[in-house]
Amino acid sequence: MTTKKLIGSIHLWLGLISGPLVFIIAITGCIYAFQEEIQNATQPYRFVAVEAAPLLPPSSLQQIAAQALPGKEVHSVTYMGSGKAARASYYSEKESYYYLAYINPYTGKVLQVRDENSGFFRFVLNGHYYLWLPPAVGQPVVACATLVFFTMVISGLFLWWPRNKQARKQRFSIKWSAKWRRLNYDLHQVFGFYVASVALIFAITGLVWGFQWFSKAYYATISGGQSMADYKEPPSIWKGNPVQGGPAVDRLWYRFRDSVTATGTLEVHIPHDTASSVAVNINPDATTYWKTDYRYFDQYSLQEMSVAHIWGRFPGTTRAQKLMRMNYDIHVGAILGLPGKIMACGVSLIIASLPITGFLIWWGRRKKQPKTTAGRVAAA
Repeated sequence: MTTKKLIGSIHLWLGLISGPLVFIIAITGCIYAFQEEIQNATQPYRFVAVEAAPLLPPSSLQQIAAQALPGKEVHSVTYMGSGKAARASYYSEKESYYYLAYINPYTGKVLQVRDENSGFFRFVLNGHYYLWLPPAVGQPVVACATLVFFTMVISGLFLWWPRNKQARKQRFSIKWSAKWRRLNYDLHQVFGFYVASVALIFAITGLVWGFQWFSKAYYATISGGQSMADYKEPPSIWKGNPVQGGPAVDRLWYRFRDSVTATGTLEVHIPHDTASSVAVNINPDATTYWKTDYRYFDQYSLQEMSVAHIWGRFPGTTRAQKLMRMNYDIHVGAILGLPGKIMACGVSLIIASLPITGFLIWWGRRKKQPKTTAGRVAAA
């Protein structure tokens, strides 16, 4: 068996096995690409009229949010920018809940409380992340399917590579007037080639989340051999001095509120115990996440504490750390703005079509193959 036939067999059988999973992952990714824009258009409680009154501090919004969902712990308060409602998040991995309370930051009125573990886009995201299976089962299955897809893109490029100039010309265009078998073959081969580079980016950014070993190896590669530090918030240290001047979250909010642009966000994390630090996240551009300045403060002294992992001060990040921070924005296309999301959606749709056209190629060839002598006897 030649190398090309061997790779062709690997491409075929991996495609037949992983095709349905790739289809689901790609379709759900295509739908989820515009979730922020769709929710902004269909959820008016995300917006408020700009008033001349001062904004309420985080401790006030925390108390209001606690009344909206008694018994749940407020994780953080986020000021979403000019003309937008503030957002209090309730999150507990242990108790498996995730709520968002939208609050008018001027008046304190609770506009809406949403269960983020339900709804259409949560259903889509669960399909994309877990194939609607329990996370402990679905996450490794999706990660393995992504790894298989990565292998298929590489093998597909090898199979696409033309042997001569005449064949090369045919590989770049679709013969729309051809019969359906030839048209289907062109759709699979030509579309597959044109989306291959973006598909590889999708696969790599997906594998960064899918496997710890891949994430660490990827970071070591782009950083020149450095190890990626695990995420850990620095602890606050109680020295017996009473807190002066009001709640720590308010004092830090007053410190940074004027540095946030009208299109940016300011998120203040509420300490959940006496040893927790206060995390303050300042994002100058709410359409992406990678430029966020993550800062950590002792809740008693308000002294800023440094961290070794990539989720620290933005000005001090290396190129490798920036690329790791960009992983989500690259994966969804947001790194290029709205055109990038449109491209990500279109490429995902084409990727979803590849298992279908690939299956039809296999099925068509299978039907055209002549029966063996044993097959003809059995048919007789």
